[in-house]
Amino acid sequence: MNFQHTDDRRMLADSLNRFIAEQYGFEARDRIARSQEGFSRDKWQRFCELGIVGAFFEESDGGFGGDGFDIAVVFEALGRGLVVEPFLDALIVGRALGRAGNDTQREIIARMIEGTEIAAFAHDEPGSHYELARVTTRAARRADGWVLNGAKGVVQQGEHADILLVSARTSNGEHDQAGISLFLVPRNAPGMRVRGYRKIDGGRAAEVSLENVELDSDALVGTEGAGFPTLAHAVGYGLVALASEAVGAMDVAKEHTLEYLRTRKQFGVPIGTFQALQHRMADLLLEIEQARSAAINAAAAVGGEGIERERALSAAKYSIGRIGALVAEESIQLHGGIGMTWELPLSHYSKRLVMIDHQLGDEDHHLARYIELGRALMS
Repeated sequence: MNFQHTDDRRMLADSLNRFIAEQYGFEARDRIARSQEGFSRDKWQRFCELGIVGAFFEESDGGFGGDGFDIAVVFEALGRGLVVEPFLDALIVGRALGRAGNDTQREIIARMIEGTEIAAFAHDEPGSHYELARVTTRAARRADGWVLNGAKGVVQQGEHADILLVSARTSNGEHDQAGISLFLVPRNAPGMRVRGYRKIDGGRAAEVSLENVELDSDALVGTEGAGFPTLAHAVGYGLVALASEAVGAMDVAKEHTLEYLRTRKQFGVPIGTFQALQHRMADLLLEIEQARSAAINAAAAVGGEGIERERALSAAKYSIGRIGALVAEESIQLHGGIGMTWELPLSHYSKRLVMIDHQLGDEDHHLARYIELGRALMS
């Protein structure tokens, strides 16, 4: 299989990398990440004008990409720049609407591509332990619509989103795949409370509480009780995005560490000449290439269906979680005490790598899932 990027993807990556280098340097990014909103609406609009969000979707949804590798090249560049704007949720929500939404709901994709609407993915719940099918938020029918009750946690940019894609159970038990439905909920809907907070790796997230939130019947996305396949489809693309973002962040951490080993002197010579440090750095470089291979494999598999797709995604997320933590630890240790300082970009890359592991399932979750899927494949 040919894993070389097309000319269009290379041009998109070049444009995005150049924009980040010129307009989204570390100091600018740090100000944005610590701001009251946790992202920049101006930068978000300018990213969208570059066509970044359009690369997430197929032409039938108003985009110009939609392949796993289209998403990979974008998020690798975003990872290199530690970009905090809400691209991941735009991807997940848009892929869900593209798969199951009606014509009116799919118009949201066009507005996200233009940068005029921000969407948030509200699925995780307190105590869900990353299990995609574990949903306790309830949606009950009423004469002309639905009433939602429940709580969602760690909703990225939930306090500033225009609309949220919320999962809720309409039937069956809290662990069942069947019976999950998806709803589009305006952020200012009566009965919905949003409590925002700052994340340790930059940007903001929110806890969302839904108390007798009344929705019209057209808020339902897809078929009642059949939301799980749409969730699995959309989250799969999110896993590719996170794996690629982590690879981009690892590359920058590697570059900073190599530069430090070349310039920091001890006993009158660069510390990079010490054999023990050379061995540690060589091991780290091999691990990063393993992470890159796992991310490429996930991008190649995400367009498929079934167990093989899910195993490739979980394998990538497990690898990214394990190797990301290793890169964070080793890079900081090889820098010494200066590696932990706020002013040095490395500490921020390290925090982001650690937090990527906790989005959409950590390494323990995906290792167990990979094993379980392997058993299912052999049975």
